[in-house]
Amino acid sequence: MTDRFEPWEHEKRDQSPRAVDVDTEKPVQQQRWHFRAIRNAGVMVLVGALAGAGGAYGYTHYLAASIPVDRKQLIIEESSAVIDVATQLSPSVVSITSKTVARGFFGYSQEVEGAGTGMVLTADGLILTNRHVVDDTTATYTVVMNDGKTYPATVVSRDTKNDVAFVRVEAKDLTPVNIGDSGKLKVGQQVVAIGNALGQFQNSVTEGIISGVSRGITAGSGSAYSGMTEELSNLLQTDAAINSGNSGGPLVDLEGQVIGMNTAVAGSGAQNIGFAIPINDIKPLIESVKSKGRIVRPYLGVRYVALTRQVATLNNLTVSDGAWIQASGDANPGVVSGSPAEKAGVKEGDIITKIGDDTVDATHSLQSLIGKYKTGDKVKLTIIRDSATVTVEATLEDAPAGS
Repeated sequence: MTDRFEPWEHEKRDQSPRAVDVDTEKPVQQQRWHFRAIRNAGVMVLVGALAGAGGAYGYTHYLAASIPVDRKQLIIEESSAVIDVATQLSPSVVSITSKTVARGFFGYSQEVEGAGTGMVLTADGLILTNRHVVDDTTATYTVVMNDGKTYPATVVSRDTKNDVAFVRVEAKDLTPVNIGDSGKLKVGQQVVAIGNALGQFQNSVTEGIISGVSRGITAGSGSAYSGMTEELSNLLQTDAAINSGNSGGPLVDLEGQVIGMNTAVAGSGAQNIGFAIPINDIKPLIESVKSKGRIVRPYLGVRYVALTRQVATLNNLTVSDGAWIQASGDANPGVVSGSPAEKAGVKEGDIITKIGDDTVDATHSLQSLIGKYKTGDKVKLTIIRDSATVTVEATLEDAPAGS
């Protein structure tokens, strides 16, 4: 619910002229004082008007003229670009509403509603959104188009590793978004976010810049009362305003290309810190849903610690970038039994430094690099093992359910 703003309540004052005693028996000096006050007020008004006119003249003839013509043109072009992006994207950005019945402490049932955003991928109704927008398996979902038309929606697939999901509506001739390349983004590049702000203001448009790349966060998952969290990595950071309800909406460049999906916003009083999943991390999932009807993720089968300089120093490691294969408790070995990694000869304690020709580092996680491939692809792994460099080849497989 948004705050409700009451109309301004001005102080009430009597605006009628005050009664003035014009008894001619009063001293003439008092009447002259009134005249001089009026005359002086008139002079002040005249001086103020002349000063204002002079200031306006100075601004229009000197200050405004000091702004370079090319700078003025740039401002106009940027404004026009945002307008063009909003016009282009609006038919492809949808609201996704949910309804479910929850029972209270005393057995009473109540209808709980939620709202998020999605973007049209195909003319026949495939829509991309965040998993947390459609994570309730008992809810019913409705897609609301920009023109107000509504469609019942079904969830096609939810990703277990990333905050990504796909829904479908029975429709024709929808307008798909244009998918861009998030790998070409630069910090400082201008972007536009579009979404169902606060679940009430459909297709709200905000603009900002890319503030950072390859961010990792711990994000709340599911309903506000679930207490669940998940780790998200390789995110884009932006200062474009992202509010509750914007989740699942597009983050686009000034050419109208989708370069990310809005996912989270920093809390605890932070301002203008939003996060989006890079579209390049989602592209393989889009292709798998289009071709197989479900999310199929390529699978290597390792558990690892993403190295940093601090981790490397504390553990006396010879490199500070890479994926350090480590178990997560006795029941979760570093190399999964029967996995492509085990078949390729990967061992616990190995540090994977490259996938093919791509270096594993703070901006290119092992998971994101594996995600660039398809199941069945053969990939070369460069490994540091006991201070020596070795290479092995693994054939990627479909990720098991729940992995």
